[in-house]
Amino acid sequence: MRTLTEHLTQYAAYHQDKRNVATHFVGIPLIVVAVATLLSHPQLVVLGVPASALLVAWFGIFYLLLDLRFGLAMAVQLAVFFACGQWLASQGSVTWWLGGVGLFVLGWVIQFVGHYFEGKKPAFVDDLVGLMVGPLFLTAEAAFAMGLRQDLHTEILRRLGAQASGARLGAAA
Repeated sequence: MRTLTEHLTQYAAYHQDKRNVATHFVGIPLIVVAVATLLSHPQLVVLGVPASALLVAWFGIFYLLLDLRFGLAMAVQLAVFFACGQWLASQGSVTWWLGGVGLFVLGWVIQFVGHYFEGKKPAFVDDLVGLMVGPLFLTAEAAFAMGLRQDLHTEILRRLGAQASGARLGAAA
């Protein structure tokens, strides 16, 4: 399994334009809430466990294995996103369907607008793990903007610098 630094560096290489990163702060949460909503009703159960809980656990374990601090932050965020999705799904079938599909489509439209600004394809096109790294990337971006995890930030920037000049990740870049 790749390290946290490797995942974030690879993802950051596709996200150098600040407008693209800004769109991701809107689009990715919309997509995660949409997925949570669509998995919440009708309740899909796998081996006696709701599919939405399995997805949270799967993502949570992935994040925790990469980094305990970011993993805990991601667990809190996922719990909030999935609580929102379950609430939306509980509002009735029409709201569940229109809300879930609508948020999903809107989130992806916003994402693709960002990649238009970037002039690069989304990271998941080359590596599907990028779909899981996206939310983590936003958490890292927020941490870097608050002056946290500067050792990690510096290492990612160093690695990006070896790939291309003018690398950008976080507010300090």
